[in-house]
Amino acid sequence: MGFAVTLISMSETEPLLASLELIASRTLAHYESNAVGFWDGTRDHDVTQNYAALLNAIGRSAPLRILDFGCGPGRDLVALRAAGHIPVGLDGCASFVTMAKVHSGCEVLHQSFFRIALADETFDGIFANASLFHVPQAVLPRVLRELFAALVPGGVLFCSNPRSFDTDTEGWQGGRYGSYLTIESWTHVIGAAGFVLERQFLRPTGKPTSQQPWLAMVWRKPSAS
Repeated sequence: MGFAVTLISMSETEPLLASLELIASRTLAHYESNAVGFWDGTRDHDVTQNYAALLNAIGRSAPLRILDFGCGPGRDLVALRAAGHIPVGLDGCASFVTMAKVHSGCEVLHQSFFRIALADETFDGIFANASLFHVPQAVLPRVLRELFAALVPGGVLFCSNPRSFDTDTEGWQGGRYGSYLTIESWTHVIGAAGFVLERQFLRPTGKPTSQQPWLAMVWRKPSAS
C-alpha cells in the first residue's frame, strides 16, 4: 500500500489507551509544522466524487448543515459553502483551524478527535475525508458513536480512509499516527456504531484494485421508527 507503519500489537492495547495524549500531541505537532505545505499540496486535489457521494445520499437541496470532520486548512469547507450549504469544520490542529476560518469564513471547532463534543442531532451529513484513520482502534468505536449521535435521524456519514490490503495494523507513519484497516474491519467497526452501509468505492478511480488504497464509504443513521 506504500505506508511504512510501526506496528502495535493487541497486547499493547492498555499502554495505547494511556498514551492517547502523546498520540494526539505528536500527530498534531506534525501537522502544525507542515500546515502551509499541507495546504499547498492538497488545495487542488479533486474530491468532487466524494462530495457527490455525501450530498447525493442525503438527497435534499441546500442548505444542508454538514460537519467537516478533520477539515484541515479548509478546502472542503470552501467547496461545500460555495454549493450553498452550511458547513462547520472541526480539527485538532490550531493552525488548520485558523487557516480554515480565513479561507472559508465558516465556523470551525478546535477539538481533538479523541475529545469531540457535539450536540446531538445537529448535522444532516458528516464529511470525514482522510480523518478517521487517525483514530486508534481502541477508541474508534467511541468516536463513531459520538458522530452517530451528532447526525439527525436519516443523516449520512461519508468517510474515506487508507485501507489495509491484508491485516489490520496501526502505528506511526513518520510523525503521524494511523489505523490501517481492511475493508471488512472498517465495515464491522462503523456498522457496530449503528450506521447502515449504503455504498462503497475505491479510489483513485480508473486504477486496478491493487492500486486503489483509498476506501470511500457512505453510511446512514437509520431514521427514527
